[in-house]
Amino acid sequence: MPDQIPVYISIGSNVDRERYVPAALDALADWFGELSISPVYESEAVGFDGSLFLNLVVGVKTSLSVGELSRRFKQLEVENGRHPGAPKFSAKTLDLDLLTYGEAVGRMDGVELPRAEILKNAFVLRPLADVAPNVKHPVCRKSYLELWQAYSAGQRLWPVDFNWRGRVISRAVG
Repeated sequence: MPDQIPVYISIGSNVDRERYVPAALDALADWFGELSISPVYESEAVGFDGSLFLNLVVGVKTSLSVGELSRRFKQLEVENGRHPGAPKFSAKTLDLDLLTYGEAVGRMDGVELPRAEILKNAFVLRPLADVAPNVKHPVCRKSYLELWQAYSAGQRLWPVDFNWRGRVISRAVG
């Protein structure tokens, strides 16, 4: 059996979120089995005026290539109502991005790794720090928890109540 590579995947949705986020988790569980799931956060749209997003990060182990993962994610997005030609900064039924693929650095199968959004966007870094606090970013070699503790871009996000398959994934604070 090929080596199992740890990968982290961001999931986001701001259209019919309670339908599409569980659909993504269901598909990932079907493909990979055991999922490490961060709390689910709500955040404001970045780069455009739009409805609030739900965001989370999922960790899995896989022997699939970066290209195969990318193809599966794009197909899942389309199957869940995403229009492939839509502008980058627009409403999304489902957005899946491969954040890391083991320690890979650089362009693999058309995907830049690790994904730049890790260091730019709170809605990626915070759930990544939750699900993989001690894992080190493959370029800057700081843990995701250290990176989150030093994050200062001012993007707001907050945990929300979220259940999946009868399991509490996260709870709102306060």
